[in-house]
This record gives sequence, structure tokens and C-alpha cells, in this order.
Amino acid sequence: MVRYRVRGGNPLRGTAFIQGAKNAVLPMIGAALLAPNGRTVLRNVPIIEDVRRAVELAEAIGAYVELHEAERTLVIDASRLTSPVLPAEIARRFRGSVLFTPALLHRLGEAIVEGVGGCNLGSRNLDFHYLGYKRLGAVVDEGETVIHVKASGLTGATLYLDTPSHTGTENLIMAAALAKGITVIENAALEPEVLDVIDMLTKMGARISGGGTGFITVEGVDELHAVEHTVMPDRLDAGVFAMGAAITGGDLSLVGTGLDLGVVRYKLEQMGVDFARPGAVLHVRCERPLRPINIITDTYPGFATDLQSPMMTVAALADGTSYIHERIFDGRFALAGELNKMGADVEVEGSRAIVRGATPLKGTRVTAHDLRSGIALVLAGLAAEGETVIESGYLIDRGHAHLAERMRALGADITQEISDR
Repeated sequence: MVRYRVRGGNPLRGTAFIQGAKNAVLPMIGAALLAPNGRTVLRNVPIIEDVRRAVELAEAIGAYVELHEAERTLVIDASRLTSPVLPAEIARRFRGSVLFTPALLHRLGEAIVEGVGGCNLGSRNLDFHYLGYKRLGAVVDEGETVIHVKASGLTGATLYLDTPSHTGTENLIMAAALAKGITVIENAALEPEVLDVIDMLTKMGARISGGGTGFITVEGVDELHAVEHTVMPDRLDAGVFAMGAAITGGDLSLVGTGLDLGVVRYKLEQMGVDFARPGAVLHVRCERPLRPINIITDTYPGFATDLQSPMMTVAALADGTSYIHERIFDGRFALAGELNKMGADVEVEGSRAIVRGATPLKGTRVTAHDLRSGIALVLAGLAAEGETVIESGYLIDRGHAHLAERMRALGADITQEISDR
């Protein structure tokens, strides 16, 4: 059991070092398993729970993995994969397990994903991964609790994604990289993390063109080799710290190579947050009352659904009524009830939320329903009067490394508690 205790009232000030991107490193670990020889080295790895689960999963199928936490470095030797089974006790806790499927198909001829049934696939938007494998020549047997994918060899094909999922795009690129012939992926995701994964695969010897255009062409090769690669900074982690400065009236310098917040920055600027970029550092400051905002989530380059929950917290402290339209995931509004416990005024109507501010927040006991609502509640606690206790804190640790330690260095009063009950 993990919980966070946050006592509000302290502005965040100082330098925040942004972690490596969760949504880039997980497919990169899957990509490293495609190399039959040598050791892959990944640098700037975020030390988060999802990475730990990915390491466990790689070891479960026979890879040798070293996680050097102090150096934020992963060393992966996949020369000997021994099992096609992605075991349920890990797969259930780690949605990224699907990213290991291409390597198992190419290296062992099959992948067995335990603990994920047909209903889960549909509701979690993973079904088109397996439909893509079918188009490439795989046989997919979907049982109640096990997905069995088999292929004696994959062949290039034209694939169309109904939605430009970054995980789906990365998965199908990896599958196509060692398939015979040419694969075309239409309506592919545009995220910078996808481009970073493509960069790594290209270093490994893959032939990929069209990244960032929505129309990706992959020419299959016979073999990929181990490489060294540095993971890009995490835009979502950076967005959270920028919002932390906004709601506490803080002054932060965000450090992360090539950091770009995109539309999130523009929306925060509309709310009254000041940004500047002196060299390689992104400076964030807020010294005025926050203005209300309208947000519609969308695939990249639109407003990221993963930052909708934290932005709801910011909107609760804005002077006026904000409107949020969630177009990606229908379960994103679980945060509303928890914020209302703290004194916010959030009304949900289907896929839309109305946030009436500014309402003073008061600390209380709340629950993280997922990673993004969890970090949003941490932000709420930073701005609330008194103490906020956030249960199910493990979900926060899935995506943010050493959160309490990094925020304390900026002046926050926050502690992480771990117990057996």
C-alpha cells in the first residue's frame, strides 16, 4: 500500500529535472528484445513502476536485464529468449506488456498474453493491435483470459489504424520491421515519443520512413542489432510540474533536452501562466489569478488526454467557469468526485465537465483511480488548506519517478508512505 500526504500552501520554486519519457521507454524495451545479439543500452530511463514491471516481464521471457537506478540506465541482453508466455501476474498490472508481442512473434514464433480477455481488449482499445498482426499473417486465438498469437513469419501489408494510437503504431512498426516486404501504416500516430522509438529502431537497422506524417512505410530487414539510445524527456511529467507552478503561484525552471509542451503551454498561457526559454531551460512562472479555460482533448498535436485530469485541478482554482470535453477516454472523469470532496465544483455531463472556480480547496482523504487522476490530486493537495491524503499512490508511481523527493526539493510539503496494509 502506497499513499501520499500533501500539505498545501507552499509555492514551488527552483529547478525541476524532467524524467525520461514513460511512453517512449516502454516500447524501446520491447524493441530491444528484437535484437538476437549484443546488449542494448538505454539512458535517461525513468525509475517508475511501469519500468520495473517491464524489466520483470523481460526477465520472465528469458532476457538478461540490468537496471542501474542511480545512473538511470537499462542494459538489455535479449540473445536468449526462452518463453513466449507473458505471465498474468505481470501482464495484468502492466498494460505495456502488449509491446513485447512483436519480439516474441519474430524470435519464438508465438506470444501468449495471459490475463487479458476479449472484453478488456475492446474497452482498452488494444484489439486493433491484434487485427494488425492478422493482416501481417499471424493467427490470433482470443480466449477468455489468454490471447495466443502465432506466426511462422510475417509479411508486409497495408494497415489502417481507426484511431492514431501511439502504442498501436509502435507495436505495428516493430512487427513490420522484420516482416518480409513492405508495410504501410496509414493514420499513424504523430507523437514525439513515436518518433523517438523510430529513431532507435533506425539505429538498430530498421528501414522506416514517414514518421510524423501519419503515413509510415516500413521495409522489412533480416535482422536488427543492439544499440545505445537516450530516451527523450517526458512531456507529461513536464506538464505536471508546469501546472504545479501555476496552482501554487510558483517559479520553476524545467530542465530536459528538447523539452516542448506544445498546446499545453498555450492553454496555460491563456490562463495567465508565463513561459520563457533562456537557452535549454523552460522557465514557468505564475504571479496572477488564473483565468478559466476551454479544453478539448485530442490525439497529438491536440491537448493530451493524459493531462486533462491535472488541468481539471488547475481549472478548479481559476476565477470563472471552465469547460472540458474529453474525446479520447470515457473514464477520465473519475477525478471529478474526488476534487468535489476537497471543495471543488465540478459537474460532469457525459463526455463534458463544467468546472466552476475559483473554489478554495480543503485537504481530506481521497483516492487515485488511475495514474493521471492520482497526480492531479497531488496538485490539488499542493493548493489545498490542510493535509490531503491520497490513497492508491502506487498508481502515481507508475508514471512519475521519485515524485515526493523531487517536489520536496522545490519546497513542497509532501511525503510518500509505504505499508503492508
